[in-house]
Amino acid sequence: MLSKKTKYGLKALSYLAKQEQNVPVLISDISTSENISKKFLESILLTLKKSGILSSKKGKGGGYYLLKEPAEIKISTIIRLLEGPIAMLPCVSLNYYEKCDDCMNEEKCSLSILMAEVRDSTLKILENKTLANFHCGD
Repeated sequence: MLSKKTKYGLKALSYLAKQEQNVPVLISDISTSENISKKFLESILLTLKKSGILSSKKGKGGGYYLLKEPAEIKISTIIRLLEGPIAMLPCVSLNYYEKCDDCMNEEKCSLSILMAEVRDSTLKILENKTLANFHCGD
């Protein structure tokens, strides 16, 4: 299951993707429109800013805006930034691999094989969806 952090991050980015490019949007506008706590949203947007997805402008006319075109921002990237691994087990993760302590043979482990299939199917969808074709709450 996605955390609220990831769900709200996707909603906020979807909102920003619909706005005029490079025009900053106030956190309060996003918060109100997407029904997200302003304080929680600030934390999420800061994470996305540090990751190079967003930038911000301070002062009058300030706010957050996308650094890239919505079509260049993959949903899989956002999920990894906010949620962590997409794989359900660490032994099948492409970016966060860890050997399972209780596994004797990963190549023959039925659970590992199944979860690799789940990961691959999930990635096939998430890698081919961007903010341009993702609309939350429309």
